[in-house]
Amino acid sequence: PYVIVCNHQASLDLMGMVEVIPDRCVPIAKKELLYLGTVGWACWLSGIIFIDRHKREDAINVMSQTARTMRHENVR
Repeated sequence: PYVIVCNHQASLDLMGMVEVIPDRCVPIAKKELLYLGTVGWACWLSGIIFIDRHKREDAINVMSQTARTMRHENVR
């Protein structure tokens, strides 16, 4: 297993990053992207996991749940 960390500069950069990351990777994005209309819908439909960066505990819980799911389903 591995983690790819990308420091994108704009909200639309995420759409380009989805094209170059490996198939079995799931991007994590800030929750604000969810509210950008068509871009938010496209991100949601493509399976991006959203975290609320302003609520630290909630963000940690979402990432912990994702890690547990990956281990449970034996995803590499």
